[in-house]
Amino acid sequence: MNPIYSILVASAIVLFASISGCSKTEQLSVDDGDEESNVELTLTDTYDKVRNGARLILNYDTQSNAFKGTVENTTDETLKRVRIEVHLSNGKELGPTAPGDLAPGEKREILLAATSTNFDKWTAHPEVGEGEHGSDGEGERGEHDAEGDSEHDGEDGEHN
Repeated sequence: MNPIYSILVASAIVLFASISGCSKTEQLSVDDGDEESNVELTLTDTYDKVRNGARLILNYDTQSNAFKGTVENTTDETLKRVRIEVHLSNGKELGPTAPGDLAPGEKREILLAATSTNFDKWTAHPEVGEGEHGSDGEGERGEHDAEGDSEHDGEDGEHN
């Protein structure tokens, strides 16, 4: 075999292996799109995911009995009506937070207080746009738009 050809083949193999290794680096957050995570976190875990361009980083703080973190726009366009929900293992739902638009790269602080303490797992997600819990137009309401008639309203002002 020609020595130059052998060197070129070996170089190509090394280059391919290097590129393959780089493409398998772990990402902290991946855009889950419309999928809601069914993975429940423990009270010491951190939620860090991107959904529909909104990156939510959230932790549970035992001292304040609240979920604290940030939501950030990872896109080049304004995200409309961004809001956050936390679902507790006891069936309670916290939120959604008040909807607000996020400019590209903008980050907002999140604080959701839990009035109950009888839970040991949780999950969360950001919502973007008019879907899921928002109003789709005049006269139409999402499940969180009216006080008192939502299936999620529980005692103490928390959502089930």
